[in-house]
Amino acid sequence: MFKELIKKITEWALEKEEEAAKKCAIPIEEIEKQLKILHEKKEELQKKCEEQLREIDALIERIEKIKVEEELRCKLKEENKN
Repeated sequence: MFKELIKKITEWALEKEEEAAKKCAIPIEEIEKQLKILHEKKEELQKKCEEQLREIDALIERIEKIKVEEELRCKLKEENKN
């Protein structure tokens, strides 16, 4: 819900900026500054996401290894019963 509110507020602010830009009421420097900030935020988020994906991949790899080991152990156990 909070996320949706922030999204709506951001959208409203962007609409107001678009209206002001159409009237040449916003200096280009301000728009460039905002773009720079957004690009920096994007890079930051991208790094965090890549880092988290690497962590998840490592966990998946560990669990897959455990699964394979357990399958082999159970298969050997069954074979030894017979």
